[in-house]
Amino acid sequence: MERILISACLMGRPVRYDGTDKRCDATDTIARWQNEGRLVAFCPEVAVGFPTPRPPAEIIGPDGTGTATFDGADVLVGTARVFEDVGNDVSQRYIQAAFDTVAFAKRHGCRHAVLTDGSPSYGSTFVYDGTFTGQTVAGIGTTTAALRTANITVWPEHAIPALDAVLQKAGGAQPT
Repeated sequence: MERILISACLMGRPVRYDGTDKRCDATDTIARWQNEGRLVAFCPEVAVGFPTPRPPAEIIGPDGTGTATFDGADVLVGTARVFEDVGNDVSQRYIQAAFDTVAFAKRHGCRHAVLTDGSPSYGSTFVYDGTFTGQTVAGIGTTTAALRTANITVWPEHAIPALDAVLQKAGGAQPT
């Protein structure tokens, strides 16, 4: 059976930066996967000791300003940073969270991950642009970059039906 790493906030846990959860529309599929024992919930920020709630964080280019050309992959190689809106550089903690998440996913046999899009850690199609103005840009978070490097397929929460179809085609899931 395919195991799936899933953002803890998508499971209803109030671990987001603002102390809320982010339940998604695919609750029937998530409930089925949970009943099948495939889901492994995780929050990288909480796992490395960030409090909940915590200041919002975004990826910032090397010049210290927001830019559309940097994302989590750049943070992992040191050409971009993650800052909280209060000015704290939290890059090293995000890097540690990324690699801890890969180790966790491998320990649990996860080959797929369903992650909260937009997060500086979990973004898989977009991240916030580093200006703390709510603007988004195409890009990935630090944990997504590390998971992809480890050959774990990352899916944003809005792509749960697509992942379910892949699992059904492979014979690893029951249709809803």
